[in-house]
Amino acid sequence: MRIISGTYKGRRISAPKNLPVRPTTDRAKEALFNILGHRIDLYESKALDFFAGIGSISLELISRGCADVTAVDKHRDCTIFIESTAKELGMEGLRASRSDVFVFAQRTPEKYDFIFADPPYDLMRSDELVNIISQRFLLNSGGLLIIEHSDKEDLSEVSGFTEHRRYGHVNFSIFEI
Repeated sequence: MRIISGTYKGRRISAPKNLPVRPTTDRAKEALFNILGHRIDLYESKALDFFAGIGSISLELISRGCADVTAVDKHRDCTIFIESTAKELGMEGLRASRSDVFVFAQRTPEKYDFIFADPPYDLMRSDELVNIISQRFLLNSGGLLIIEHSDKEDLSEVSGFTEHRRYGHVNFSIFEI
């Protein structure tokens, strides 16, 4: 994995092979940040990365100037990796939280400008997550939620859905809640 753009552009991140992750491909990550670039001012944003894995999206957000990013993953080794990588690179503003995403979403008092979720493709609970985010008002006004998912999951009927984008086998469903 590499950081595509920003302060840490080109930095390669090598995660241990034993982590239960499926990092977003570089092609899909570039597409994601093109979408964000036209809709959100990252310098003024507070972001949340659900199912963060090795922190690919979180690290990219910090590199591109996002000052406040919370990466949430239930796997201890993933959150340790994210924290150690951020420290090694000298990144500030990135926190890793070891928690089940659904529990975190139910309990956090925070509000965010951007939420990205990349659940395991076989989880098939993205609609439930969207509903929790909506019911708990986790997005600030004008905020954006993007969920990465497989071809098997169709989120177009979920409340707040605005757009679907596909990049190979990677799908992004975009919500404005």
